[in-house]
Amino acid sequence: MMAAADPPELIVVADANALAQAAAERVLAQMSANSGRIAICLTGGSSPKKLYQLLGSDGWRGKIPWERVHWFIGDERFVPESDPLNNMAVARSTFLDRNAPPDHIHPIPTAVENPDESAAAYAHELQAFYGSEKLDPARPLFDLVLMGVGPDGHTASLFPGYPAIEETARWVVGVPKANVAPFVPRVSLTLPTLASCREMLFEISGHDKQPILTRLLDGENLPALRARSNGETVWLVDRAALPEEIRGGR
Repeated sequence: MMAAADPPELIVVADANALAQAAAERVLAQMSANSGRIAICLTGGSSPKKLYQLLGSDGWRGKIPWERVHWFIGDERFVPESDPLNNMAVARSTFLDRNAPPDHIHPIPTAVENPDESAAAYAHELQAFYGSEKLDPARPLFDLVLMGVGPDGHTASLFPGYPAIEETARWVVGVPKANVAPFVPRVSLTLPTLASCREMLFEISGHDKQPILTRLLDGENLPALRARSNGETVWLVDRAALPEEIRGGR
């Protein structure tokens, strides 16, 4: 197992389509490595959309053992499930609802009073699935956790300088206000919960990600750099997101 202090593995691909293909292959590899119940933690934002479309396509959906896979999500905007800003709603409409058993889809509940209540409910659901209120480093919660990176270096809904990034006891936290648009409250898994996986896979794509990837590669202490798997951490990056000095040498 890879120690949390080790640097992530950096894999560079040609473009966004190649990135989605490489990500899908890694998702399937983790599924193939587990003959029992599988848990995948999805991510929101724009980065995974091509991946989700691919997983739901005719060429890929037949490769997924849908009856054995449970789908969770790393963070959610505290908006109704019908709202287009809802992360899990995007994943459901893109590929899950047509393929996954309904009781294998585990959205963060937003039809509750506030983000803290939502966080407590989702923590309870995760703990019931895992079978314990305490995470064991030798027994990962997730087979794979998908992650993205925001322009300020946030990942999931863990923003730079916010107290949620320092949380070590709770599995899930409410975030009263986002640091970037859309400025709505969030609910997010914490770093220790996200770390409980065999593989943490970041998708970083597009020229607009070049400035933040430069800061991360320079070692700036941002949430996306602090997010590490207890297993393997991979940064899957397309050439457009690479800093010029690295891209020129590849």
